Amino acid sequence: MLLAGTVIADSSTLIDDGAVVVEADRIVAVGERATLTENHPDHEVREFDLLTPGLVGGHVHSVQSLGRGIADDTSLLDWLFDHVLPMEASLDAEGMRTAAELGYLELLESGTTTAIDHLSVAHAEEAFEAAGELGIRGRLGKVLMDQRAPDGLTEDTDDALAETERLIQTYHGSFDDRIRYAVTPRFAVSCTEDCLRGARELADRYDGVTIHTHASENTDEVATVEEDTGMRNIEWLHEVGLTGEDVVLAHCVHTTEAERELLAETETNVTYCPSSNMKLASGVAPIPDYLDRGITVALGNDGPPCNNTLDPFTEMRQASLLQKVEEMDPTTTPAGAVFEMATLGGARAAGFEDVGALREGWKADVVALDTDITRATPLHDALSHLVFAAHGDDVTFTMVDGEAVYDEAFGGLQTADADDIRRRAREVEFEGKPV
Repeated sequence: MLLAGTVIADSSTLIDDGAVVVEADRIVAVGERATLTENHPDHEVREFDLLTPGLVGGHVHSVQSLGRGIADDTSLLDWLFDHVLPMEASLDAEGMRTAAELGYLELLESGTTTAIDHLSVAHAEEAFEAAGELGIRGRLGKVLMDQRAPDGLTEDTDDALAETERLIQTYHGSFDDRIRYAVTPRFAVSCTEDCLRGARELADRYDGVTIHTHASENTDEVATVEEDTGMRNIEWLHEVGLTGEDVVLAHCVHTTEAERELLAETETNVTYCPSSNMKLASGVAPIPDYLDRGITVALGNDGPPCNNTLDPFTEMRQASLLQKVEEMDPTTTPAGAVFEMATLGGARAAGFEDVGALREGWKADVVALDTDITRATPLHDALSHLVFAAHGDDVTFTMVDGEAVYDEAFGGLQTADADDIRRRAREVEFEGKPV
């Protein structure tokens, strides 16, 4: 297939009248349309306005999708323990499957082709199956919580780790290696030392398995960890083995100079979640400082109850604007830097080495957007438009692994019945659901 349009291959490469040639699950050529059309005359041609790499959600909670709007205007720990965790605990397997499908549907419709997904304690296999069947690329993990969790979510440490190992053996590398595993402790507040050290041991036992957790999102969280351990949060995670190039830490809003040095020295990945951090009044992560230190920064929406959208384009806009006002510097986090967080930065954090740019030989994860809209008129700078003006509902085509999983020209989602997913989502009963 030859996809034609204005091509943004990465944050520094734009081809006005370009094309991307796809064969099987790979990109075989990127360049000028005229040349590629001549060189590949037998390929089906699809015309689009703007083509970009698939975006990477560096931290999402697909299974919280049913809780959008149930816990607005609430502080983080109250939001989590009084609303979101009870919702997760009340979902049965069918409800968890529907929640995951709804989350992946929104991601694919909005141009996210890869997600680092923090699931829940129970029924994690439902999300793995949903991700595989809907066609998204993902790094998924069952949540570990062995202390300070509501009824229905606290597990015995050994049982939780054993279930994690079973899921690794079942799903790591599944669905043609689109789905990989991340060992996923919720955060240090809800995990004992044995649980955290066990997470590291499991990740080390299996090639390509990574670790994903929350860290230093909120001052109360940081204070709790320091009271429990006598250490700052990042220092404690380092002590128990949860730093390194195979670790993704979501948020990292409240970090000291020593902790930032530790993140850089260990090559630990950070995911920036600006909308969630604003909505929960958690603070502003020091992203320019992280980037200056060479830390890989991904971009994430977090969960629908604390955002309330999984739109990656809205998140790019928020990511840049929040840093500009925090730094009082309009030149900080320019469009190119933010786009790189949402693509290559996320791919590096997720551990997919050939995702995040449109390059020959890389995976065919491609997104197309409509620019025949008022917000894109006139279109002076395509990259600026993507970061500051585009919306997820401008997406008309989402390809993962060379397969068109979302195609507006052919009715939308190609891998499942989107109307049925939305219908079932409205019917799921869970604790805290408004009546």
